[in-house]
Amino acid sequence: MKNIMGRKVGMTQIFKEDGRVVPVTVVKVDPVIVVQKKNVENDGYEAIQLGSGSIKDKNVNKPLKGHFEKAGVEVKRALREVRVENSEDFNIGDEIKVDVFEEGDLVDVVGTSKGKGTAGVVKRHGFARGRESHGSKFHRMPGGLSAGTYPGRVLKNHRMAGKMGNERVTVQNLEIVKVDTENNLLLIKGAVPGPKKGLLLVNKAVNR
Repeated sequence: MKNIMGRKVGMTQIFKEDGRVVPVTVVKVDPVIVVQKKNVENDGYEAIQLGSGSIKDKNVNKPLKGHFEKAGVEVKRALREVRVENSEDFNIGDEIKVDVFEEGDLVDVVGTSKGKGTAGVVKRHGFARGRESHGSKFHRMPGGLSAGTYPGRVLKNHRMAGKMGNERVTVQNLEIVKVDTENNLLLIKGAVPGPKKGLLLVNKAVNR
């Protein structure tokens, strides 16, 4: 299994042996623990639940605290579930480290994009601006919504102003440039979603 959780540290660049410079995102991987197993008989599918990140006991509610006590593992800040072929290959309490990946592996990185609040159609969807001439009054407006006599309503999925960002985003087929087992760091080529310190789920690429 090649799945792990980590926190985005930021971006930098490194030089390859041939002198090429490569932009990379640094991901700090805290110890990842198997907290729960799911199987076809009980749950209808095979998966394991991973926990990562430290948190004070007083900041964990009672249902979650009971969940960790049942597993007999230390309380973790974040939980994520990943599909596996056979959950019986893992034991609750198993620790997963960065060495499950190797340099050159391709991965899919899942994160939550930066929230940008409510945005208009120009910023959110790239609509063209209206004319800037005097008296136009149509500069950054959305334009007609095509809701005349028929069908007499605004159709679903119409591009309009609204919440921008703060959504689950997956960036596929990114290359792992370096695995630092001593400092528990992954250096991934290119940019990944989310802000610094944002939680990331790094999975083996499915579409290669």
